[in-house]
Amino acid sequence: MPVEVTWWGHATCTLEDTHTRVLTDPLFARRLAHLRRRRGAVPPPPALRADVALVSHLHADHLHLPSLARLAPGTRVLVPRGALRAVPGLRRLTGLAVSEVAPGDVTTVGPLVVRAVPARHDGRRLPVGRHRAPALGFVVEGEARTYFAGDTGLFDEMAKEVGPVDVALLPVGGWGPHLGEGHLDAGRAAEALALLGAASAVPVHYGTYWPIGMDAVRPHEFHAPGHEFERLAARYAPDAVVHRLGHGESVRLGVTR
Repeated sequence: MPVEVTWWGHATCTLEDTHTRVLTDPLFARRLAHLRRRRGAVPPPPALRADVALVSHLHADHLHLPSLARLAPGTRVLVPRGALRAVPGLRRLTGLAVSEVAPGDVTTVGPLVVRAVPARHDGRRLPVGRHRAPALGFVVEGEARTYFAGDTGLFDEMAKEVGPVDVALLPVGGWGPHLGEGHLDAGRAAEALALLGAASAVPVHYGTYWPIGMDAVRPHEFHAPGHEFERLAARYAPDAVVHRLGHGESVRLGVTR
């Protein structure tokens, strides 16, 4: 049975595997602080339906409380260990089944197994401050092994901690003209794809949000990362197939092992 990936924009995707829906880093907003959505419509209400939502880290464009509040009552939500202390608003989402996980933890969701894996990224809620929790990636195993990286840089143990996987949802850009430490750009994402040995990849985390008033500042950093990842993946991981989706587009992936 094929798996299906839908990219809603930024790091928000729906993975359907074995009749189970997994939603990643839900962000359903036209504007977030100084960011506005410049491409792609806000996802429609059916996009909110999920059996489990995965939250990779505490930054507000990944752990977005108003978006989580729109999920159906009873939806399971996996967040990094320490998130409930660092983000008190999570405790007010009483209709959701929120669980904290750390690298190595395994959660069963219907027929799927979800494994939390390390990520190299700033785990603080705010750019300054002591409230933090470890940034995570997730490997979802059903018909396919699908890696959702969240936000991460390359790290020495990536292949060991994450792989092997069949499908990789990899961040290739950001929401501003510069990427700091602990991020993948298109080139580093292509290197990660080669390390992980995935047969299929979907570039995410680019071309959606941009700071208000900065449309003319390094606009290629907004538009180009998906194409650049596609080009560089052909060099670093020539056996992998890159599916560069538009906002709201889906791809069905047959998996053979």
